[in-house]
Amino acid sequence: MTQALQSISSSSTGYFDDDIFTRICDAITEQGYIVLPNALPLDVLNQLFSGLIDSNPHQFDQAGIGREQDFHTNEFVRTDHIQWLEAQQPFAQDYFVWIEQLRLRLNQHLFLGLFDYESMFAHYPEGAFYKRHLDAFRGSTNRRLTTVLYLNPQWTAEDGGELLLYRKRQKTAIETVLPEFGTLVVFLSEIFPHEVLPANKSRFSLTGWYRINEGLTL
Repeated sequence: MTQALQSISSSSTGYFDDDIFTRICDAITEQGYIVLPNALPLDVLNQLFSGLIDSNPHQFDQAGIGREQDFHTNEFVRTDHIQWLEAQQPFAQDYFVWIEQLRLRLNQHLFLGLFDYESMFAHYPEGAFYKRHLDAFRGSTNRRLTTVLYLNPQWTAEDGGELLLYRKRQKTAIETVLPEFGTLVVFLSEIFPHEVLPANKSRFSLTGWYRINEGLTL
């Protein structure tokens, strides 16, 4: 993904807000997560939302659990549907350039060794959910930092679909996040279990993971 990003035009440099990047870096250092409304420019959000709708979320694939040989679907755990994104998709290019700049800033200030980034649209139909889980796969530490960007215009508390963020071995959530349009959540993938509560209408997000190169770890 990083090589693909290098081929994208740098015309989006106006989207780079040093204050936003600094706030994210400081929060990850101090508490391991951040919930940030309006983190990205409105035109970038609108591009993503248009791309999401054009992709027809009702034709997304059933999401599963695990990876490669361990991959399977389990509707007792999660009932959302997904579609993977690529940096070359025109509607997503500005987003991926922004996310690459954040990766560079995080590595510069936090020395996380983030190597690349993978991302997907997630569609939660009415009543869909995802039980409490960690994003880092068992026996694998390659997912280091999770990002969740919400794409739900005019979302209200009555619509439900909240993200609950926990600390390990604690039953009470430390954050309850309403999936409002433009809200960005960033957290350490191996540290914070989380879940998605059922919503009363279709719920959309763009979820991504900064990864490390496991072959370079000691």
